[in-house]
Amino acid sequence: MDGGAPYNPRTVEEVFRDLKGRRAGMIKALTTDVEEFYQQCDPEKENLCLYGFPNEQWEVNLPAEEVPPELPEPALGINFARDGMQEKDWLSLVAVHSDAKRLFTMINDLPTIFEIVTGVVKKQAKDKSSVSNHSSNKSKSNSKGVKLPPPFFLID
Repeated sequence: MDGGAPYNPRTVEEVFRDLKGRRAGMIKALTTDVEEFYQQCDPEKENLCLYGFPNEQWEVNLPAEEVPPELPEPALGINFARDGMQEKDWLSLVAVHSDAKRLFTMINDLPTIFEIVTGVVKKQAKDKSSVSNHSSNKSKSNSKGVKLPPPFFLID
């Protein structure tokens, strides 16, 4: 993969920029560069993946032999369904399985540190088991007027 020099984001802002750049690269592949993307996703080739990079570039390539544990696995085989679907439907399928969306979902599924420390997570788990409502409004941790300290960053 040609994603440039290794990049190790350390602050919240750097992680966000990394995610935003990767996301922008995939959006570019699926919109602005759609013809080039379509051509690179030859169904006759192996299991191909779409990779977005922090510099807003993209690449279609074979899956990496080893994905670092902190990154989600990319969607495999984006090229196989290409010729069996309408182009718009195929692009939508690739988009819904993109690693940026999965990473976003993985991040949003985590309780906030505030929720863990204050025990809100335990209460939410009990509430969810008694009521089968799968609402994804987790951002209510500060809805009771609790004043939170300013954010800080962990740097090793």
